Amino acid sequence: MEYDFLIVGSGLSGSTLAERLSHKYKKILLIDKRSHLGGNVYDEYDKNNVLIHKYGPHIFHTNSKEVFDYLSNFTEWIKYEHKVVSFVDNKFVPIPVNRNTLNLIFNEHLKTDEETSIYLDKLKKNIKIIKSAKDVVLSKIGKELYKKLFEGYTKKQWGINPEKLSPEITKRIPIRINCDDRYFSDLYQYMPKDGYTAMIKKMLSNKKIKILLNTDFRNLDKKITYKNLIYTGPIDYFFNYKYGKLNYRSIYFEFESYNKNHYQNYPVINYPDEKINYTRITEFKYLTGQKINKTTIVKEYPQSKGDEYYPILTAEDKKIYEKYKKEALKLKNTYFVGRLAEFKYYNMDQAVAAALSLSKKILAMEV
Repeated sequence: MEYDFLIVGSGLSGSTLAERLSHKYKKILLIDKRSHLGGNVYDEYDKNNVLIHKYGPHIFHTNSKEVFDYLSNFTEWIKYEHKVVSFVDNKFVPIPVNRNTLNLIFNEHLKTDEETSIYLDKLKKNIKIIKSAKDVVLSKIGKELYKKLFEGYTKKQWGINPEKLSPEITKRIPIRINCDDRYFSDLYQYMPKDGYTAMIKKMLSNKKIKILLNTDFRNLDKKITYKNLIYTGPIDYFFNYKYGKLNYRSIYFEFESYNKNHYQNYPVINYPDEKINYTRITEFKYLTGQKINKTTIVKEYPQSKGDEYYPILTAEDKKIYEKYKKEALKLKNTYFVGRLAEFKYYNMDQAVAAALSLSKKILAMEV
């Protein structure tokens, strides 16, 4: 059978494109190398009936009405404003840095935005040319807070020194002069009521979409043909690593279940101390709003081997990616979209927005 589109990867990017294109095209094949739909946003109920995110916490937030309205077609929402603390100097201090963070760490009594702004200005390091992730943080909050909150965490998370990482890694981290302790300040902050997997399944419910799981793009049955290809996997894998392997950071997730209402007092606790092997602990019930007297947490241990989660944006990796990008642009009827295919750090809403944008482009032309 010949398909109008072969879509590789059933995460948010691939699923959004499959859903959109199914309104015009009759034959769409969506494949995924894993045994389930949803990519890294996949969630499931564990043995204690706690809804867990198998690949680490995924918190939905966006300022895009278009993205929010689009996903609202496939899920009801529960309001959720994410909060994170960092365990520093035997204290739990709010992240992102805000007035309360400064008061707790430096034993200050800052009371107004103006006082906080002046205090922060004294901490900041004047860096004329921002070259790295480290420079970004130093220019925003200075050396002492960088050392306490970011250096160890970043080294563990990425496996390399922050001065070798692209500024993109830390430039999206907000710094606040008020007492707003929400991790995000987006207009829309919600979680899908029944989980991400349920949402993805509704997105892919059109009978025009055929799904093949446990199917690697490279090993696809030769009898399957297609007119157009949308690829959301690692771009270096697509080109058989001809210019070398791009570096991604992976994570080992260690889940623990407990017969009590809560394990910790916060949804997520960061551990920047390099003596502690994991970077953070997440307790899922805060995220999902479940009301049961059992709970599950996950500890995250970043590592170099395993599934690709985070593109490591170094100058060298960017050069390699540009070579792959040039190759990709030469291909006809082939589209690369998503975090792995574009070697870019996308939030969930950005992944959906990019897929919606590509779908409009495709739908507007005859392919």
